Amino acid sequence: MKKTSPEPREEDKIPPPVPAEPGDSSAGAEATEEDLVASLQSDLDRFRDLALRTQADFENYKKRAARERDEGIKYANRTLLERLVPIVDNFELGLSAAREESKHSPIYSGMKMVLKQLTDFLTENGLEPIDAVGKQFDPNLQEAIGHEPNDEVPEGRVIRQTRRGYRLKDRLLRPAAVVVSSGAGRSRDE
Repeated sequence: MKKTSPEPREEDKIPPPVPAEPGDSSAGAEATEEDLVASLQSDLDRFRDLALRTQADFENYKKRAARERDEGIKYANRTLLERLVPIVDNFELGLSAAREESKHSPIYSGMKMVLKQLTDFLTENGLEPIDAVGKQFDPNLQEAIGHEPNDEVPEGRVIRQTRRGYRLKDRLLRPAAVVVSSGAGRSRDE
């Protein structure tokens, strides 16, 4: 059996809205409408500002990522060169020992050519030796391993270099190990 819903009673019906009298609440409706427009305009301004900031942040991120990528490429062979530099040092030591034996030896001449090829290769890859002898001591490029009194070299100047330092493009790869003059006739302990 099918149930039918009873007709709504008169008291349950919602009466239609009564039109407002002029001057009554129309000012309130306009104020509400203006508040709504102001609120929407505020939200629009806030979202526009957020979008502009997000776009600027993204542009900065792209620039930073490109700069880091270029820097990574520029210094990509740094670890290879760091490992190759001590080999060059040992090769130079062997060359100086061979020179003491005989400067006219074919082995000495061959080692000298190989060293030139090796140093040319390093230079092509951005490695620059740091020349320190006779220059003012610079702790940014040199590591002082000792001080010696010297009548001929002013205080603070490099007397000799015990290990060559290298710069890779604009960065320090390895500081030069140097002995610095402590001035005329004085030792560092005095």
